[in-house]
Amino acid sequence: MKVRTKFLLSGAIIFVVAFSSQFNSDLFLSMTSSLTGGAQSDDNGSIRNAGVQDSDSRSNVLRLGYFPNLNHAQVIIGLANGHFQKALSENNTNSGKVGDEGASIKEYVFSAGPSAIEALYAGQIDVAYVGPNPAINGYLASNGEGIRIISGSASGGAVFVVRNDSGISSTTDFGGKKFASPQLGNTQDVALRKYLIQNGYDTVENGGNVTVVPVKPSDILTLMLKKEIDGAWVPEPWGARLVKESNGRIFVDERDLWPPDGKFVTTNIIVRTDYLKNNPEIIRKLINAQIDETIWINDTLKDSRNGNANVTSGKIENGTNDDFGQEGVEAFIHAFNNGLHRITGNTVPEDELRDALQRLEFTYDPIEQSLFKMADDAYNLNLIGRGSKPDLTNIYDLELLKEVLKERNLPVDNL
Repeated sequence: MKVRTKFLLSGAIIFVVAFSSQFNSDLFLSMTSSLTGGAQSDDNGSIRNAGVQDSDSRSNVLRLGYFPNLNHAQVIIGLANGHFQKALSENNTNSGKVGDEGASIKEYVFSAGPSAIEALYAGQIDVAYVGPNPAINGYLASNGEGIRIISGSASGGAVFVVRNDSGISSTTDFGGKKFASPQLGNTQDVALRKYLIQNGYDTVENGGNVTVVPVKPSDILTLMLKKEIDGAWVPEPWGARLVKESNGRIFVDERDLWPPDGKFVTTNIIVRTDYLKNNPEIIRKLINAQIDETIWINDTLKDSRNGNANVTSGKIENGTNDDFGQEGVEAFIHAFNNGLHRITGNTVPEDELRDALQRLEFTYDPIEQSLFKMADDAYNLNLIGRGSKPDLTNIYDLELLKEVLKERNLPVDNL
């Protein structure tokens, strides 16, 4: 049976697996119901509903899923300024390789990882920016055949925020409280549940006295303002927004839970294995675009601290985007908000982005060991695995990333 067929069938298989436990049943339902909340772009650049089946799987099209979160900044900025499409449109006809004639991008915007994984199951997208836990779940649900992680994208940028008037001053005050995470089974949801257990609490569905509810980030802000939840574990910039707009404070910066250096993966790039096999040159171009945008972001933020706005971002040239002529962090904020407004109609206040950026690192390093640790945590919480520890041996395929880095004389020792 072909890998693609097996992967699509896993969408049905996971339904059977899901009902083997209450948690997994809820996870499956949240994945399928949230799928219709995504959006995609048509060939004219407008955003369409991601729940609409798109059968176009030609090798000259890349269907790309991502979230409107700060830890997805590379793709948000790179799509808005045209760099991603330019990179994929390059026509290298002399190479004779499939995909070198160029490709167009179709965008799909999601609110959390499980819904993006479900879109991969349905064959609606080819590549997605997702957190580590959805990537793990997708890999396991396809028996290790459906997806591969091809690059990292972000480290850090996740926080546990509580309301100042919630009565929480320490972990001893969690009893009877109600917290939120972006989606059942997503990376922040697993982190929250693990943290509760480590501090002696069980959730109500497990006989405990702490309630955890899955809520999309925009609604988390509303519930915090209405005092209907006491806190939430969220990615940035939602952490900064909850602090500024809902009388919240950071109770846990997740970096503090990852000694010694606070590095842990919060965003990976994953691809369907059949698409990777059939379109390696398109994926190579995507990786190059990802590296370009990562370098530009890091150089810009670094130069803002050094008082120098020079940009040395590989193939990206000064003058191709008016962002590059601005000073330091303002250039990043302008670029990110421009991209965010394009897909959501909204922007994030500059002071909130400045705050959020202090807790986030942009990288193409997948930080593999942190993902394996997260898998262990999910297994110990009985969220994954069926009596035996999951085998993640082949979840990474970093060969193209390594090749591109070597071609660009960038370090590969840590990959």
